Amino acid sequence: MELPVAFCDEMKRILGDEYEDYLKSMEGTRKFGLRVNTAKISVEDFLKISPFELTPIPYVKNGFYYDGEKEQPAKHPYYFAGLYYIQEPSAMTPANVLPIEEGDVVFDMCAAPGGKSTELAAKLNKTGLLITNDISNSRAKALLKNVEVFGVPNLCVLNEDPVGIASRFSGFFDKVLIDAPCSGEGMFRKDNKLIKAWEKNGPEFYSQIQRNIILAGADMLKPGGKLLYSTCTFSKLEDEDSVIHLLTNRPDMHLIDIKHYDGFSSGFTYDDELKNMHLEKTVRIFPHKMEGEGHFVALFEKKSDGETPFKGHGIIHKQKNTKLATELEDFLGKLNKDTVNFDIENAKDNIMIKDNYVYLCSPYMPGQKGLRIMRTGLLLGELKKNRFEPSQALAMVLKMSDYPDVINLPASDERVIKYLKGETLDLPEFDGKTGDGWNLFCVDGYPLGWGKFKNGS
Repeated sequence: MELPVAFCDEMKRILGDEYEDYLKSMEGTRKFGLRVNTAKISVEDFLKISPFELTPIPYVKNGFYYDGEKEQPAKHPYYFAGLYYIQEPSAMTPANVLPIEEGDVVFDMCAAPGGKSTELAAKLNKTGLLITNDISNSRAKALLKNVEVFGVPNLCVLNEDPVGIASRFSGFFDKVLIDAPCSGEGMFRKDNKLIKAWEKNGPEFYSQIQRNIILAGADMLKPGGKLLYSTCTFSKLEDEDSVIHLLTNRPDMHLIDIKHYDGFSSGFTYDDELKNMHLEKTVRIFPHKMEGEGHFVALFEKKSDGETPFKGHGIIHKQKNTKLATELEDFLGKLNKDTVNFDIENAKDNIMIKDNYVYLCSPYMPGQKGLRIMRTGLLLGELKKNRFEPSQALAMVLKMSDYPDVINLPASDERVIKYLKGETLDLPEFDGKTGDGWNLFCVDGYPLGWGKFKNGS
């Protein structure tokens, strides 16, 4: 791998005597990781059914290494059931470090393709609200797909410039995560194409973007809220200097400690005058010290006014007199009433029907006018000529026990793959044991989607 001279010179300055160890690590093979979706399955239960050889990632409780040359977890039915997310190990750190509590209102500012958002959602455990955003329309579509497969109901997916919408959410969020666009130096081993991109747009280009984003993120926090800033680069200009920029321009923000694990490195302080900013509280991950690629993480807290910040925002935004079609009421009436507020009498207040699509909206989502929204709330399904067709997103939120008519097959059954390919299945063993019409199709008890069942197929 031929690294840019300017990059190597900066790394020598950063690493000193460790520089040769870093170069040696770049000659090795990258590590592959997956993160268990604890909103669907516990780590202990996943390990009981996992078909893969896994090794725990020491600094992520639900993260595991796997052999990328032997295993193909992206092709297994459990992947399509949303039981895990495939993610580079060091990239699991930001969402793992940000302390999410149930009921929080959370913003993932630069979220695509969704690795961080899916973990934030798992921590929320179907409570509060997750607003997840990406400025790129195509990347925001991929983000939407991933969060829906993970079974996230308390959701809004935006396609906005995060700086441009900061005033819309001033002081709104309990937690903000910024995995900032960066020069990608920490991922050179994972993707050699990033070297060419670095030569075109390096740290100087990205640092200006980051400085605007990090200030906007701080402005969207409520007092006492926490902000996580991360990059997958080594540049001091993009890392510590971005932290300094925030602390200098927003004096109500301060760094807080991150739990250190063996191999974590503290951020760098090059000037004695900066010691009062406590940059040593930030964390750097280097591939020669950890089994993963490169990352930088900084955790901030916004000064509180002395009162404990309340959860949510006290305003319940109800939909106006939404009349539910009989077929929709009948379908929702089959669902477990403890599932994401599906008690019909209460759910009516939060159901929105637009262009025949039916959504269960979050009562904590503020006014949406003028925002580019990819999804608001949980897409329940679509009304089509006196019938209701449930959505894939709804299936992924459910547990098998939430719906009475179920087709459940083991992962080893070849019909599971046929289902995922959209083929018609022969299911004679379920004839007379489940109802005709919509059935929740599951693999080893975990939903994959819907299927129409009639006469044994």
